[in-house]
Amino acid sequence: MAGEPILVVDDNATNMKLLRVLLKTEGYEVRTAMGAQEALEVMKHFRPRLILMDLQLPGMSGLELTSLLKADAGTRDIIVLAITAYAMKGDDEKARAAGCDGYISKPIDTRALASLIAQRLSAR
Repeated sequence: MAGEPILVVDDNATNMKLLRVLLKTEGYEVRTAMGAQEALEVMKHFRPRLILMDLQLPGMSGLELTSLLKADAGTRDIIVLAITAYAMKGDDEKARAAGCDGYISKPIDTRALASLIAQRLSAR
């Protein structure tokens, strides 16, 4: 689904760059944000179909931002995939309870990421 808009929200510049490069290589239109507030600013001018959301963000967490987006009629249909390096038992349930549509633990399997995203985008 080349050309689909994707937002990457991650406070780690290295992870964000890796994800941006991988997704752009697959033909996606990619924007990035270092935190929740920046993501909200980006979304004023960019409407993603999918968000890769780090859960551990400074200030407002990725779970809080996801809950906010899912509570808004204008953004609730955006696919949100949670990403975290601190995968603990129950984290995927917390992510789903906040409204995340899927859960990916770091380190990200770069070989499987494009296929996972394509599956999610084609499912809707």
